[in-house]
Amino acid sequence: MGGLRERVRAGETVGGAMIFEFFTPGMPRMLALAGAEYVVYDMEHAAATFETLKWQAAACVGTGVAPMARVPRSDYHFVSRALDIGMQGVMVPMVESRAEAEALAEAMRYPPEGRRGAAFGFAHDGYAAGAPAEKAAEANARNLLIAQIETERGLEAVEEIAAVPGVDVLWVGHFDLTNFLGIPGEFGHPEYKAAVARIGAVARAHGKGFGILGGDAEALRAAKADGFNMLAAGTDMAMLIAGMSAALEGAR
Repeated sequence: MGGLRERVRAGETVGGAMIFEFFTPGMPRMLALAGAEYVVYDMEHAAATFETLKWQAAACVGTGVAPMARVPRSDYHFVSRALDIGMQGVMVPMVESRAEAEALAEAMRYPPEGRRGAAFGFAHDGYAAGAPAEKAAEANARNLLIAQIETERGLEAVEEIAAVPGVDVLWVGHFDLTNFLGIPGEFGHPEYKAAVARIGAVARAHGKGFGILGGDAEALRAAKADGFNMLAAGTDMAMLIAGMSAALEGAR
């Protein structure tokens, strides 16, 4: 079995979670027990800080759960800091052009593949000694770049974005995509369905993963049937509310 990045790009189904609210020390272990292979911690809407996520990355060590972060936007300092604190993947919202995707790919990788600034013996490499060239090559091979296609501009440029070698996954931001298409929340609308089909076809044609967030088992089964292979369960808040409500129903 290959690494997570290799498997995702090969189209293998990989399941994980997105965490927006519960940044607790035990979260990675609980996710591992649930069968998650990765977790994406949100910085875009949940306002998690790098200090908070550094604790989460450390808690993931030894669990088999790969820590990743959704950064607020595509600025270099968000991407590089997320990686330096130990994240093994970065999700970037609202990617809208080839130029933006190329800049992100450069920020993700050390030379000669990119232009990520080097600092070894830090959190991302376990504070260990070792040959810098080997560490750089290992990080370049491991870390995932997930580009969210969630605007009409991103949809228009999706082929150019997918053509960038350093982009690993095209991720449908379903709520935003419907908003920018002028059909907010209408996930059964033909225009939304056509957009998803187009993104999926482009992802497969370019050897990229195809990802989405699903709220429950039924939603994730439907997503898999639609060709998605990087599937995330969430939100954590909604799942807690639903589970607690179902449990308490017996007491009413």
